[in-house]
Amino acid sequence: MSAVWSVSRAAVRRRRLQTIVIGVVVALSTTMIVVALGLLAASSAPFDQAYARQSGAHLVASYDRNKVSDEQLTNAAKAAAAVAGPFGTKTLDFGNGLSVVAVGRADAGGPVDRLNVWKGRWPDKPGEIVLNRNPVSAGGRGDIAVGSKLSEPGGPTLIVVGLAYSVSESAGAWVTPAQMAAFKPTSTQMLYRFAQAATGEQITSGQAAVTAGLPSGSLLGAQSYLTLRAAAVGEPNTFVPFLMVFGWLGLIVAVLIVANVVSGAVVAGFRHIGVLKALGFTPTQVLSVYLAMTSIPAIVGCALGTVAGNVLAESLLTRAFENYGAGGVGVPAWVDVAAMLGVPLLVALSAFLPALRARGLSAAQAISAGSAPRAGRGLQAQRWLSGTRLPRSVSLGLGLPFARPARTALTLAAVVLGVTSVTLAVGLGKSLTTYQTAASRAGAVDVTFSAGTAEAGPGPVPEGADAPPAAKLSDPADEALMRSTAGAQYVTPSADLPMRLGGTSQDLRVAFYRGDPTHVGFRVLEGKWFDGPGQVVVSERFLRQRGLSVGDTITLQTGGKSTPVRIVGKALYNSGDEVLSNWETLALIAPNTRAQTYEVQLKPGTDIDAYVKAVQAGDSGLVETPGQDAGTFVAIVLATVVLLTLMLGTVAALGVFNTVVLNTRERRRDLGMLKSIGMTPAQVMVMVVTSMAALGAIGGLLGIPLGIIAHRLVIPAMANGAQVEIPAFMLDVYPLPLLAIFVLAGILIAALGAFIPARSAARTTIAEVLHNE
Repeated sequence: MSAVWSVSRAAVRRRRLQTIVIGVVVALSTTMIVVALGLLAASSAPFDQAYARQSGAHLVASYDRNKVSDEQLTNAAKAAAAVAGPFGTKTLDFGNGLSVVAVGRADAGGPVDRLNVWKGRWPDKPGEIVLNRNPVSAGGRGDIAVGSKLSEPGGPTLIVVGLAYSVSESAGAWVTPAQMAAFKPTSTQMLYRFAQAATGEQITSGQAAVTAGLPSGSLLGAQSYLTLRAAAVGEPNTFVPFLMVFGWLGLIVAVLIVANVVSGAVVAGFRHIGVLKALGFTPTQVLSVYLAMTSIPAIVGCALGTVAGNVLAESLLTRAFENYGAGGVGVPAWVDVAAMLGVPLLVALSAFLPALRARGLSAAQAISAGSAPRAGRGLQAQRWLSGTRLPRSVSLGLGLPFARPARTALTLAAVVLGVTSVTLAVGLGKSLTTYQTAASRAGAVDVTFSAGTAEAGPGPVPEGADAPPAAKLSDPADEALMRSTAGAQYVTPSADLPMRLGGTSQDLRVAFYRGDPTHVGFRVLEGKWFDGPGQVVVSERFLRQRGLSVGDTITLQTGGKSTPVRIVGKALYNSGDEVLSNWETLALIAPNTRAQTYEVQLKPGTDIDAYVKAVQAGDSGLVETPGQDAGTFVAIVLATVVLLTLMLGTVAALGVFNTVVLNTRERRRDLGMLKSIGMTPAQVMVMVVTSMAALGAIGGLLGIPLGIIAHRLVIPAMANGAQVEIPAFMLDVYPLPLLAIFVLAGILIAALGAFIPARSAARTTIAEVLHNE
């Protein structure tokens, strides 16, 4: 066995180029596989771990105190595996946008929803309050510190004595039960954990069990933990589909290249095989030499790729789950083990068949066999090409692939997959940017003005916060000013109110539009726009996270007032916490509210800066605000796609590179003869590059449909993971000129891979070839 190991190490050192190619290809492929599997396996683990650690509530329910008693709720709750409550609840509005659902709770422990009091202490007497703040994201600008004083208009002053965190998001603040009794709670909260809670159907079944026998209409609302989970895993699950596709593409290309490398090594090393067998190596030992020669760089590359994959996956997961205190989220150990064992094994299997050929040769056959292709291979194609009017260097180049059909097929497959990855990457980029452009309403809103608020509400101004600007003119006057200013085409006033989804502690931002909101660029995907009071339009993400659909009714709460509204449509935008409505609905909730924002669409050719100055000259209190930010998520996805495409393109080019190296080494004698009869170095380069460029063109034609099919599968999977809906027209992103460019991409991949060995072959002198012979 020591002899096999010694010969294998010598082969690795002697074939440095092929060793490097195998190592790089396997490293890149392993990186993609580890990232994809790591995200898939760990995408929800941090949330689940945090939820289990704090015994998070599977269901948070709110009940009408006037219709059901605490005793009835306690008796009905016996159907749950664990329960906390009943707790009195009430919405406290401290002004300046600070409105919280407060719960009267005696302590932070209990069987359900154990709270993490990470700063200060728990309240132990009336006049004290603890706020719900995430320890990861707390402490930002405008946050409220321990020791601050809060008060409602006409109510008692409360001192913030601590900050706690509820993974269940069961409340915005907590006070003592005695303090809550003084507040006269408006509803009762119950927290449940069920024996079976993995699916929405099981949660629904559990909810039916704990509400059985309760008075009709007593349940105001309920919040499933699956809603929180869906929001938490949305971003990492978006990455998984395209990472899996790129990972498998990379692994397939790696297998093809390894098989090509070993096959070429066997063909080029016939004499070496014969010498080994003449020295006493058994066929199995020869087989082991070639497998080890491939496995050594594969294992090294796999180890490097595993480390790189862990770093990339940890970065993505930590960013996605930072709000759950999941710092340093890593890839599960089984993913690393599977990669370290599976990838080298797959590489070894790909090398097995060509290595069997070396095993089956006798010593006499191996020593007497030449490395050049057997006579007659590709002659028919060469003869036909010689009869064309193509330059001789081009016709010879086009005929070269026919001499080694198996090697050509492997190389062509690598190029096809390289073009497939480029096609998929460009399609992903175009679909995502098209979606984000539509979701951010780019082009529909040219300038946005903020009117601020004319008066400040009661309560504290958070530390570090600036006083909001106030418009000088009235709402109708400001709208008239903008409409009359030269260049204005449409002006759409709106007002935003922080509200809450009935029966939950989920904060929402409800945007109420006056006039026709279609001018501000929202695209309706299902249903219709609101055309009367009590109607709202929401996003796909809003519906999915709450298990709702168009036509359902929800309750919006603010200032102790509840307003039922019906979902009449679904629009294309990203937020899961934003609701769109109209001025008629606002009149039911806060009739005296003025518009806070004016979105303006200008006529083509209008100078935006001149328009802004003209409007602000009429009302200096109007402030231009930036438009909607496309966010960093799409930029991260696009950067990842570009990186993976470059990696796969590099891998495919390395496959071509290896093929050309093998071909030129085998044909050193032929190249010497061609040079001796007058072929110039430039013609040699043209011949070699042409042989691969032809494969690149064919690979481009074959790879394009595969890339389009992959795009049609990946984009819907990504949209499902992100909890958004991508319209069908956003999948049609491949115009004919772009397809022609993809064919050129195949040619470019092949030409780049062939260039360096072609130049090396062109520089080889006749004397050097004859000397080697």
